[in-house]
Amino acid sequence: MKAVSLVEAGQARVVDIREPHRQPGELLLKVEMVGLCGTDLNSFRGRNPLVTYPRIIGHEIAATVVEGSSAIPSGTHVTVSPYTSCGSCASCRRGRFNACQGNQTFGVQRDGALTEWISVSEEKVYPSRLSLKELCLVEPLTVGVHAVARGRVTADDTVVVFGCGGVGLGAIAGAVFRGARTIAVDLDDIKLETAQAAGATDLIHSAREDFRTRLREMTDGHGPDVIVEAIGLPETFRAAVEEVSFTGRVVYVGYAKEPVAYETRLFVQKELDITGSRNALPEDFREVIAMLEHGRFPVERAISAIVPMEEAPAILAEWSAAPAAFTKIMVQVGR
Repeated sequence: MKAVSLVEAGQARVVDIREPHRQPGELLLKVEMVGLCGTDLNSFRGRNPLVTYPRIIGHEIAATVVEGSSAIPSGTHVTVSPYTSCGSCASCRRGRFNACQGNQTFGVQRDGALTEWISVSEEKVYPSRLSLKELCLVEPLTVGVHAVARGRVTADDTVVVFGCGGVGLGAIAGAVFRGARTIAVDLDDIKLETAQAAGATDLIHSAREDFRTRLREMTDGHGPDVIVEAIGLPETFRAAVEEVSFTGRVVYVGYAKEPVAYETRLFVQKELDITGSRNALPEDFREVIAMLEHGRFPVERAISAIVPMEEAPAILAEWSAAPAAFTKIMVQVGR
């Protein structure tokens, strides 16, 4: 069967691999569509330290069940949680399987789903009446929605999201779905327009206006209750702590690629809750599916290109050369 493999950094090919062998407790899935994200781009560029080559990429999955079960019969459209969990590390013992110490994500530490067939554990499969494009968006949106859950967001909160890329959009949509006033901050007009379409109640273009002043104006000088950092820059890491309200919550879902220096006095003086957020839990998948089933996300606006599998290597190279030219790329696998 066909698959898209990163044979080395900067080089992707369509290759032939063996068909999967279904194990007990697994479902055999026909892959219909796979989304590409920043992780895949970094892997293509050789900038993902968790990836070894060759590696089949793809972890944002829309598929059809071919060999199913009584609970999820053949013919059902599904999406898939791409993470593993060992069940015995400290995170797993606490029920936080998303942060398993030995996690292996499809397309990163193990071969992914950008192929014609996959066999996966039934517990990782989520059926829905959503379209294939919507199913393909579930996993990337869960990462932002999990950050919102980590921030304990409620309808009484004012939430700020730094960054309106894929993860930031998930956080915006998740906060809005919970009824919170949600402020989107970015320096890209198109991303801000998409954030507004996802329900953001206020927009701040940080290249044209001082976001610190605007945030204080919008919150009567108190600062927002929750800030989700979805960019990964030292300056936004610091700004989250500086601008959040007293007794506020800061959630880091981006991560800075260099050390960050803080004024730690604010940690104590404000009595902040500072939280990391990684991957997603089953409840996050269910929440995103419900959100999409209610039509609460601008699906078409979020997708910039859909290509057949044969064109995936070319569009990866094109994306690498001009990363700002694309938002969400989807690869059509099924015919």
